[in-house]
Amino acid sequence: MSKVVFHAAGLRGHADHGWLNAHHSFSFAGYYDPTKIHFGALRVLNDDIVAGGQGFGKHPHDNMEIITVVLDGALEHKDSMGHTQAIYPGEVQVMSAGTGVFHSEYNHDDTDPVNLLQLWIFPDKKNVEPRYGQTVFDEKERVNKLQMLVSPIDKEDEGLKIHQDAWIYRTSLKEGNTIQHKLHSDHHGIYVFLIDGNITANGQELTKRDAAGVSNTETLELKALADSDVLLVEVPMQM
Repeated sequence: MSKVVFHAAGLRGHADHGWLNAHHSFSFAGYYDPTKIHFGALRVLNDDIVAGGQGFGKHPHDNMEIITVVLDGALEHKDSMGHTQAIYPGEVQVMSAGTGVFHSEYNHDDTDPVNLLQLWIFPDKKNVEPRYGQTVFDEKERVNKLQMLVSPIDKEDEGLKIHQDAWIYRTSLKEGNTIQHKLHSDHHGIYVFLIDGNITANGQELTKRDAAGVSNTETLELKALADSDVLLVEVPMQM
């Protein structure tokens, strides 16, 4: 029988710094919950709103796979690998920090806020050469089906590549539709983050910004009770 851990949107960690309104699905910065340290290899899922003209100054990362999904607005990224570019809705960015990288992230607009999801996944290899990727994903290609955004670097699957046996999907599931996903391994779990809408995930009902970590299962079943935008993160559970 599958195990489902429910994370209510209203019980996420929250920090409002004025320029940054952040919600944390897992312990992060000043938010600590011993029951929410990570879900398998998924260490961070932050839901950030950054005010116009504001952002995160230059800071370091190492040995982490960092994935950024912009939901609204535009985020400007600059890093020590020489990349300077904006990320818009429909685009996904990945950065393998590896041996170490510095980067900054700012709202690309001076007035309108930007809303982004940032995920950190533990890598399966340490001290790799840092790398960067960014791709536009057509939203029409995820209507009532799973669109693969991220996949393992050693697999020929679609999407951007990371150093972990993990996959990230997004779907626009219309009301009344059902999707089933077979996990890649018995040792994997899948974290379901509902960006918007109303669904059930293996029977657990979710509304906007709720999440559910599903493990001990071969299959995930999503049912849309309303038009829904869903992010799925399949990761190894044993670290």
